[in-house]
Amino acid sequence: MKLAIVGTGYVGLVSGTCFADIGVDVTCIDISEHKIADLRNGIIPIYEPGLEEMVLRNVQSGRLRFETDIRRGIDDYDLIVCAVGTPPGEDGSADLHYVLEVARTVGQHINGYTLFVIKSTVPVGTGEQVRQVIAGELERRCVNVSFDVASNPEFLKEGAAVKDFMEPDRVVVGVDSERARDIMQRLYKPFVENGRQLLFTDIASAEMIKYASNAMLATRISFMNEIANLCERLGADVDMVRHGMGADPRIGPKFLYPGIGYGGSCFPKDVKALVNMAHANGCEMDVLKAVESVNERQKRVLFDKFNAYFGGDIKGRRVSVWGLSFKPETDDMREAPSRTVIECLLDAGCHVGVYDPVAVREAHCIFGDRVEYFADKYEALEDADALMLVTEWQEFRMPDWDVVRMAMRTPAVFDGRNIYNGCELRSKGIYYDGIGRN
Repeated sequence: MKLAIVGTGYVGLVSGTCFADIGVDVTCIDISEHKIADLRNGIIPIYEPGLEEMVLRNVQSGRLRFETDIRRGIDDYDLIVCAVGTPPGEDGSADLHYVLEVARTVGQHINGYTLFVIKSTVPVGTGEQVRQVIAGELERRCVNVSFDVASNPEFLKEGAAVKDFMEPDRVVVGVDSERARDIMQRLYKPFVENGRQLLFTDIASAEMIKYASNAMLATRISFMNEIANLCERLGADVDMVRHGMGADPRIGPKFLYPGIGYGGSCFPKDVKALVNMAHANGCEMDVLKAVESVNERQKRVLFDKFNAYFGGDIKGRRVSVWGLSFKPETDDMREAPSRTVIECLLDAGCHVGVYDPVAVREAHCIFGDRVEYFADKYEALEDADALMLVTEWQEFRMPDWDVVRMAMRTPAVFDGRNIYNGCELRSKGIYYDGIGRN
């Protein structure tokens, strides 16, 4: 089987590489000549555990190639997968410009049956728009070529994307023809042979499943952050509360961890897009509007705790921030809580030192010389008045607290992910404040 994946961003590159690894002949296509040149030279544009080795292995085997022009050899592909970006507009709606441009190009050049698969996250109804664009181009060419459109949303977690793709909890495919269903069933057969779910739906439902899934997870996060904030007021401990909640099989333990809000490229964008999609169709998503509001407020919680601890006397204080990416095992800082925390500190006149295992280069692009960058987590603590744990990388989980206390001017730790034992820190003379813990 031969397939083309258009777009070599996070989704396209991971998907194409994983398909190649199970024996599919894959061509990854991107209009960026610089990006394609880098990929041909083994330079991977994103940080994702295990991806670089897999790319190099499949390029060497000849199963994975990189091109800049979809038109070259377009009729050789059994299916074309669209994985281009759908960035949010000012109103939160998804920008479909790139998706529709790919569809237009396909319609202008195919000469035989083609299955156009949408893997980009797109609003409900995009499949029909794509169908109309391709059909319109074929009509302009006065050619009679059959084609199908399918929706195949991705559910990849940054930091675990390769594993998620190779061992999916479910694969969702929206189709409206038996021919398209048969092709997609063959494509995913190696991934679901061990009893994993391959779910076929209509196209509109597949498009909605992606948004609804992310919106539900975002809702659980914001809900638990609200509960954590209330726990602090009432003297309850959110860790005990979430364990008690998670023991109920109707609720379950996942995504019940409070913190300083969600970030990244999916949850914020998809919640906004779903709210906008509903509004455009005469339906208001009041719960999701509250989810957004809670999340934005929660990103300030570490700053508010820090400000309260020092009684508002924070101008000129040195703050060390551990963790910049929105989650561990990625360098992605899109909508990351660290950005809000750091901007609040800078606006208050604080000196900010930062350390992250992989996201420092990305932070340079965002903050420039407004913060100080460190190559070691302990160096970042020298003469600091406070340490803020923002991203729960593994190397932050068991620091030497004696070293921490000796390095800091004021040993105060504000734990945005509840990974530390407050009693242990207090016994070493370190002030500790977590999220919703008593």
